[in-house]
Amino acid sequence: EELVEFQDIIQDKLTAARKEVAFIKETLSRRNDSGTDNTASSSKVLEDGADTAEKESLNQLASRQMKFIQQLENALIRIKNGTYGVCIGTGKLISKERLRAVPHTQHSIEAKMARRD
Repeated sequence: EELVEFQDIIQDKLTAARKEVAFIKETLSRRNDSGTDNTASSSKVLEDGADTAEKESLNQLASRQMKFIQQLENALIRIKNGTYGVCIGTGKLISKERLRAVPHTQHSIEAKMARRD
């Protein structure tokens, strides 16, 4: 029953993340359309550099979102197979507060802090 709460949280985050990826992809595809202005003037060189930097930034954001989506989907699988909420470092249960904040986590706070040291 408690897992239903986390399943709902994960589903909501998945929906939001997928919408964001779709928006980023749409933005990138619109940026790739050069439109009707195809003049190659020397003053556009700086604009092209800024465009390229923005495209790279959007690609990185999309990549991070895709990784986040994969982590959320993996969390749903762990819910189904009964391993959700168990720390892979300590084998102990992860606190509900931590799971609410980071529903895709596989580490308790203790294990996470130990990994940093």
